[in-house]
Amino acid sequence: MAMRAIPCSLQPPRYYSRMSGFTLLEVLIAVAIFVIVGTMALSGYNELSRQSIRVEESMARIRAVQSTMQRMAQDFMELEPRPVREPLGDGMQPALRADARTQELAEFTHSGWSNPAGVPRPTLQRVSYQLQDKKLTRSYWVMLDRTLTSQPVSTVVLDRVTSVKLRFMDSTHNWQDQWPSANGSLVVGAQAGSTDALSLRPIAVEITMDLEDWGVLTRLVEVPG
Repeated sequence: MAMRAIPCSLQPPRYYSRMSGFTLLEVLIAVAIFVIVGTMALSGYNELSRQSIRVEESMARIRAVQSTMQRMAQDFMELEPRPVREPLGDGMQPALRADARTQELAEFTHSGWSNPAGVPRPTLQRVSYQLQDKKLTRSYWVMLDRTLTSQPVSTVVLDRVTSVKLRFMDSTHNWQDQWPSANGSLVVGAQAGSTDALSLRPIAVEITMDLEDWGVLTRLVEVPG
């Protein structure tokens, strides 16, 4: 019996077709593009993070400066004519004592000391401001008539402060660089060292602060009463 010819379509292939895919060069190009895009994205993210940090630092600095100026203004607006006893002896310190020649900018008595916890203490507070190593420090004492063992509570309220200058307007509307006045002109109708003289307050206080990054800031505070 004669054999029939097998159609060509049913005959087994002589070779397999090569599978399609990426060449090594194409893979290298794709990796290079990915690295370039990733580097650009990372650089952009880092720059955005740095800008965010700078903005946050700038905002924190603004808040610190505003808070310090507001705190000082509030303290001087609440000046009270309350002298305090010397830590040692029977002498008295004036209600406000300030001398630009000393490291202590000012020490004074002010009111408005909040007492939310209801602690048995006065509403008056004795505070002082000092400038050392370009840091402005605010200190206060728990009691007005303190002793040598009384330690103040101190807080650095602002840094990068080049200088702080205080001026005080007396009752004759003249500016004084220290208080009480060195020439005694502030004591009107009272003897120096008397209770009236020690209780004397200015009618206004000028605060001038020189900052490393902001320059000179000036605030004029009116003292009520």
